[in-house]
Amino acid sequence: MKSLEDLNLEHLIGQEVGTATILKELARGGSAIVFIAFQRTLKRQIALKILPKSLITPETAERFQMEAEAAAILSHPNIIPIYEVGETDDFLFFAMQLIQGRSLSHHIEAAQKHVLPTRRIFPVGASISIMSKVLDALDYAHSQDIIHRDIKPGNVLIESHSKRPIILDFGIAKVSHGLDQESSMIQGTPIYMPPEQIRNEKVDGRADIYASGVMLFEMLVANLPLPKMHSMELLLLKLQKKDHLFQKRPSEMNPMVDPEMDEIVSKAISFDPNNRFASCREFLERLEDYKARHIPKKDR
Repeated sequence: MKSLEDLNLEHLIGQEVGTATILKELARGGSAIVFIAFQRTLKRQIALKILPKSLITPETAERFQMEAEAAAILSHPNIIPIYEVGETDDFLFFAMQLIQGRSLSHHIEAAQKHVLPTRRIFPVGASISIMSKVLDALDYAHSQDIIHRDIKPGNVLIESHSKRPIILDFGIAKVSHGLDQESSMIQGTPIYMPPEQIRNEKVDGRADIYASGVMLFEMLVANLPLPKMHSMELLLLKLQKKDHLFQKRPSEMNPMVDPEMDEIVSKAISFDPNNRFASCREFLERLEDYKARHIPKKDR
């Protein structure tokens, strides 16, 4: 079976898919390819994500379908809108809004390379603002029984003109009602993965709270205080160290962070889900309270 990188898909340019015409390739990642397409009915450019049938396994097909279905259920300004889902002779596809912007991971990496040392960390006010919007979107998703399970900077797009964060990639999301068949495979991104997900136990919205807490930590300090290691080593270390995984607290690495933030991050990434915030709404309100008392209005 060919890999995604080996596929030549130039023949798809100009092909009609659903109500759209494919214009050009935009990106490749995981097992799917994203194209820019023109939706003829509404005369607008959209993003078209396709999964070639030559790459399909039962797992990839299920993940692709779950991503489309989970996101299509949701309607929130900080969650990518899905327009259409379908299938051709050669691939599965879904159409979604085309967002002009870069991932949060790109912005974090760009900050790390800034020529001025004082600008190599995200401003605390901006970090809280982004996280508040992400948490509001997750709180809404959880109210619709959708758990993302792979929250990370690479799955949050920052829209260029509005700076609006938009959650992408519901590929391993779980609908928490109806049939609940857990996979025997660990799915997710190691550094953001909560312990219960590593152990392949039942997860709920607190899994997204854990991942969001790690993401906030990363924005506040640029480089997470962890030694370099392989994914499996990190998963094992996370289970061994429990609440002592990170070697420093945010306030020890960023003088602009008040020690109160250490408590917020620590609660979000507690090893035991019962010790985390009970909901994304509670996490969000705690951040907003911190911002009101510690961040000058001009920096919010």
